[in-house]
Amino acid sequence: MVMKHYPAEFKADAVALNRSRPGATIESVAEGLGVNSETLRGWIELDDRRRPESPAATEADPAVSDVPEDEAAALRKRIRELEEERDILRKVTRHFTGKTRR
Repeated sequence: MVMKHYPAEFKADAVALNRSRPGATIESVAEGLGVNSETLRGWIELDDRRRPESPAATEADPAVSDVPEDEAAALRKRIRELEEERDILRKVTRHFTGKTRR
């Protein structure tokens, strides 16, 4: 089996994407990104261990609560743009590889 090495930024984005979709399973997010679900699960667990443990962290995500509303709106817009770009790239990849899943 070949071990794939993913950039730290990709890992962080994958964890953030999983956290931004509360109803989604790790398996569905991992499939969408093209990574193994256990790989994504490991990244999430590692990120959980790195996060500071405090009472505020259990009530709400401290990173989100300190973000001004206009900045949060800009970040949500950027997430939508990146998701659209990702979907386009998936479609192009399927087209050129001959796979038509959807």
